[in-house]
Amino acid sequence: MSFFALALAAGLLAQTPDPVQDPAGGAVAQLGDVVVEGRRLRSVVQDFVGEVTAPATSNRGPARWNGPICIGVVNLRAEVAQYIVDRASDVARELGLTAGEPGCTANVLIIAAADGQAVAEGIVEERRRAFVPGGSGMTRPLSALEDFRTSDAPVRWWHVSTPVDSETGQLATRMPGQEAPQTAVSRASRIRTDIRDDMFRAIIIVDITKVESLTLPQLADYCTLIALAQVDPKAEVASFETILNVFIDPTISGLTSWDRDYLTALYGIEQNRLGSARGGEIVDLMMRSVRADPDEE
Repeated sequence: MSFFALALAAGLLAQTPDPVQDPAGGAVAQLGDVVVEGRRLRSVVQDFVGEVTAPATSNRGPARWNGPICIGVVNLRAEVAQYIVDRASDVARELGLTAGEPGCTANVLIIAAADGQAVAEGIVEERRRAFVPGGSGMTRPLSALEDFRTSDAPVRWWHVSTPVDSETGQLATRMPGQEAPQTAVSRASRIRTDIRDDMFRAIIIVDITKVESLTLPQLADYCTLIALAQVDPKAEVASFETILNVFIDPTISGLTSWDRDYLTALYGIEQNRLGSARGGEIVDLMMRSVRADPDEE
């Protein structure tokens, strides 16, 4: 069942007006200057990667999209929804992905809702298997799903990834009611594996009443980052310049250099590396980008 069918079948999507406009007047919260003293650049990058990255399980590295990505947006005016779809699709293409054409089956669904928590609770209850397919290594623990269901955050998200055979692309975990798949072992290494982790599904719920201060580009870029990467909803990133801080620092206009460097590194790593090695390679690739950026000196 497509995500659109999933959401509509749950009967939980109420039509709402466009929630995002340019802020008009009012006090603007300003963060104090961020000063990094006595810390090596690698340590800072490692901290950022460690905070942001949220793989399905602690012993696996971060997943990424390897097949086509199709963005669907529910409950916003057509022109607003299309802007978000186009923005996320453009960034996906920049990373080397294929973005679905109009009419494609959504594997990323962005739902705008007047009551984000009610929608989250309803969809999890009605379509739990969509959130917890049952295969090993596909989702974060049930405690994280409970956080998704009950959170009061302006935007909440849930990712499903799949361990697959890197040679065949076939599922490499046993699903309920199925026999365990057979995976040929071609590598004998402490840092490489025959299994890679592919993003399979992402669902993002935007609480309309809590994002009214954002511009459309800000909201689109926020959704883009969490659609393309397994971002930790509890990441402590106040000391980094990232779109994830847009709710406390409205001067962040969109994806920052840190966000782009992270995405570029994520989609540039060798996915056959084991979990810890995968994270280390993301740090290495980000280091090259940060050092090459004169604004980060």
